[in-house]
Amino acid sequence: MHSPITGTAAGVPFTALPPADGGAAPLIVTWHMLDAPRSDAAFAAALPMHDVPAWRVHLGMPMCGARMVDGKTDAIVELFQKDPVKLFLHPFVRQATEELPAALESIRAQLPVGDGPIGVLGGSLGGAVALRVLAETDIPVFAGAVVNGAIRMRSVVELFPGDYPYDAETEEIVDSLDFVAKAATIADRAPLLVVSGELDHPGLRADALSFVEAAGERAELLSIPGLAHPLAEEPGIEPAPQLPVAREVDAALTTWFRRRLG
Repeated sequence: MHSPITGTAAGVPFTALPPADGGAAPLIVTWHMLDAPRSDAAFAAALPMHDVPAWRVHLGMPMCGARMVDGKTDAIVELFQKDPVKLFLHPFVRQATEELPAALESIRAQLPVGDGPIGVLGGSLGGAVALRVLAETDIPVFAGAVVNGAIRMRSVVELFPGDYPYDAETEEIVDSLDFVAKAATIADRAPLLVVSGELDHPGLRADALSFVEAAGERAELLSIPGLAHPLAEEPGIEPAPQLPVAREVDAALTTWFRRRLG
């Protein structure tokens, strides 16, 4: 087992895990949760997928990991307390998606991953990034997966305290991040595994089912008993020992991507 490789790709911090032989192989790109594990390094430890014959490059989300302000998450908390849609959810997903083309070019210059289609994986809010890559970019993807994904942003907003004061702008934003409505487009792009913890938030569980029903046979739903929303214990910033429920998710993702790599 090779040690993680850390670096930056066009300004985006990453933690890369090589395939078993450490040589040339396809690429899987991931985006972590904003719950634990909430950094690229911690996500790599929670879902390493060691037996997948591919490079797994875990990208850092905006203002997370090496990009935290003063080494803390306080700045993120301040943003979502002020306006979770305009200042947190939408700009984070948009920035992470828009960073990918340049980051991908840089990764290919640094690692022996070739220029073929990539795999994409996202957890929670990172899931919205993976889905947006599939729905709104032309980057070739051989397979995707989301874990407790933010599939409908309106459901995520409902997790914040109080009633969010929607206006025309924010209604348009959450509609643009409703991936159930874009399920057919996503299914045309790549097969998708939707992993949903049986103890995840009920709204997110319902969205996972709705997405798979809308996507048809190109999407598969996998429920994980005992899994709530996080995949790691708090604080979830540094790499930590893999929890048993995360190990089960990791095994499912490994099987999924191995099968799609043929």
